[in-house]
Amino acid sequence: MSQEQLQGVLCMKKPPEFTSFDVIGKLRGILHMRRLGHTGTLDPMATGVLPILVGRATRACDILPDQDKTYRAQVRFGWETDTEDIWGTRTAAYPEMHVTREALEAALPQFVGEISQIPPMYSAVSVEGRRLYDLARKGLVVERPARQVQVYEIVLESFDEASQEAVLSVSCGKGTYIRTLLADLGHALGGGAVMTALCRTRASGFTLEQSYTFDEVTEMCRMGTLGAHLVPTDRLFASLPELRFSAEQTQRYCNGVKLPLEQVAGVVPEHTEYRAYGADGGFLGIAQAEPETGLLRVGKNFS
Repeated sequence: MSQEQLQGVLCMKKPPEFTSFDVIGKLRGILHMRRLGHTGTLDPMATGVLPILVGRATRACDILPDQDKTYRAQVRFGWETDTEDIWGTRTAAYPEMHVTREALEAALPQFVGEISQIPPMYSAVSVEGRRLYDLARKGLVVERPARQVQVYEIVLESFDEASQEAVLSVSCGKGTYIRTLLADLGHALGGGAVMTALCRTRASGFTLEQSYTFDEVTEMCRMGTLGAHLVPTDRLFASLPELRFSAEQTQRYCNGVKLPLEQVAGVVPEHTEYRAYGADGGFLGIAQAEPETGLLRVGKNFS
């Protein structure tokens, strides 16, 4: 199989000081292919899981059903910066602030569930067509509308009262800014806080243990074994029920013909999206049910 025929998910361990697009750029040089994408941006100084979509898997970028993530974040209490992390310019200090384990544990529950966040100025969010980080680099601060995000769990992994540093594990939904969560936590404790390290340990169902370094990927390419290390594209949609077509249905579906729902085995009324497989067991893509018409159509084709 040539590099251009490869398809699937390559989980990368993003190193610090790389943007997510830097990872894509370096992989294009290693893999000698351009059709690559990623499933979610990581800040340059953050590390950890960055699933890379390879080949036709890039079609999944905008339809991923699992966009939940887990982070291990280190926070230091007592000061603030303009970027909400240790790499920014200090904007405030709270020398009298002293957090105890008891106070920290008592504050954490208010940041679990659906919470409101104001995106940081140093972020990729657009306001009136302009990226906030572009405005921030010019010294501008603009109004940002608050938005709702979902935090499923926060676990206090460690706390050093002397250094006023803690390590938290945060499981959350799409669009959650960990820097902002930690800054808001500092405010709730009567002062400020900055993020000092961030590692994403899980993204789109993939873990740090499944991820590779650039050196490891380079060696896979040298050995010709890269394809064996790609996660099949359909794993991205493991949460969806599956449909397996007959030979005739496979041919009609691949030609764009809508199939009557009552003729497709496995269709259930409460679901509108399915993983579709052909008669040979190959993954075809995401099929969409139209209850109002009683038909099943191609949603996103990966074949």
